[in-house]
Amino acid sequence: MREQMAAHALGLNLASLVFAIVYAADHDTSEALEDAVATVPHIIQAQRLLGDPDRLLHVVAAELAALQGLYDDHLTTLPGVQRLSSTLVMKNVVQDRPLPL
Repeated sequence: MREQMAAHALGLNLASLVFAIVYAADHDTSEALEDAVATVPHIIQAQRLLGDPDRLLHVVAAELAALQGLYDDHLTTLPGVQRLSSTLVMKNVVQDRPLPL
């Protein structure tokens, strides 16, 4: 909830999940991709997945046009990315839940 409130306070009202398929699974490509992802501030979470797709990027933007610019200028140019697909988040149902003890 804190992250969502902070994003809204900064005007980052649009959340998207971006799935990336990487053309090579070698160490150098993976490292270059992860280093590049770490430099994009609008990617607030990134996960390496087992299977297809290879990566899941949680992206925030102010509006659809800003997301499109981020997508075109940064996400499509990430090292090793063969294909991207994305979806918009309508509502966060469970977020920042404490771990079960």
